[in-house]
Amino acid sequence: MHSKTSLNNPGKASFEAGAGLQNAGRLAEAVEVYLAVERQTALTLNLALNLGVCLGELGDRVRCEHYLALAAGHRPDDANIRRRLGNAYAEAGKVDLAEREYWAALAANPGDGETELNLSGLFLSTGRWAEGWPLMDARVALHPDVVPPIKLGFPEWQGEPIAGKSILIWVEQGFGDQIQFARFANVLKAQGASRISLGCRPVLADVLRTLAGVDEIIPIAVGASTSVAQHDYWSRYFSLPGRLGVTLETLPAAPYLSAPADRRERWKDAPLSGKAGVGFVWKASPTGFNALNKGVPDELARRVLDRGAVSLHPEDSGAADFADTAAIIERLDLVISIDTSVAHLAGAMGKPCWTLTPYTHCDWRWLRGRTDSPWYPTMRLYRQSQPRDWTETLEQVLRDL
Repeated sequence: MHSKTSLNNPGKASFEAGAGLQNAGRLAEAVEVYLAVERQTALTLNLALNLGVCLGELGDRVRCEHYLALAAGHRPDDANIRRRLGNAYAEAGKVDLAEREYWAALAANPGDGETELNLSGLFLSTGRWAEGWPLMDARVALHPDVVPPIKLGFPEWQGEPIAGKSILIWVEQGFGDQIQFARFANVLKAQGASRISLGCRPVLADVLRTLAGVDEIIPIAVGASTSVAQHDYWSRYFSLPGRLGVTLETLPAAPYLSAPADRRERWKDAPLSGKAGVGFVWKASPTGFNALNKGVPDELARRVLDRGAVSLHPEDSGAADFADTAAIIERLDLVISIDTSVAHLAGAMGKPCWTLTPYTHCDWRWLRGRTDSPWYPTMRLYRQSQPRDWTETLEQVLRDL
């Protein structure tokens, strides 16, 4: 295997065409071009690496592993290649091999944040939370777009005794993440925290005000800045379980959110178009993580809607924020949702929820090989069995309905 494409290589133009398709997100087309290059010329390192990456995104796990293993064998000290091979093994459920590759990547490039974050996800997905949570700290430097930097005159909480102390929990990640991790405010309050302030996105503010352990909600829009009162400590949502030493056995799972009383009153007589007592969410935010793999095509979603389910998408329901959606959910018997914020809201409210998890890049928080969730006792997981094909999963949902 050559380390790079020679300038005289007749497949150079085709390789570059494939790279252009890959960069444009046209992965299946890129794979066909790359395979044609492989047939015409010798397999190069770059070609093997690009093929592995594309095939992994398409959910073709066997061929993804094949090409990334070839690349890693050719350049075993390349941290990027070893990390990508680790990701391929993790996707395939080969946990021991994935861990081996991540450690090899860290040996080649100590302190690499991307590898630490991937290793964190592996540990968290297998219940090794004591090892996984500390590595999650790598997210701060890697993703300032979703983990906003903080400049405060008081220290970050590292797990010191919190009794009698005040703490600010600052906003990060997406809506569902904030809903899921807001529960830990109640743990801090139970440990004696005197005052807990919680930053959140404005559309979450009213529903998070129903969280018993929070004394103050601080709504802040993306990109905005604000001044906050003095506290003894500050922390971020995703830092809390690690500082608290949360394990699968100690994870607080009782319902902790509800519809505010005024919203419940507002929605109590509103007609719902569905007749089955079922709410449904099938469209993923196009800017969200793994959107291409999460969403259910409209033609398949229609089969659930035709059974009487009501859409919980705000443009259909009329909800102005998550407090409105919570009031609608309270009137339902069941929520069916892709892996998105409404699934977390239903789970946090203790409402039965069937959550559809994707075959490719299934999130660490749903663990592995389970149909239940320790985060939400009323949740059932329906795992997609084929990449980007929800047919079989929706058939099971319809049978269970």
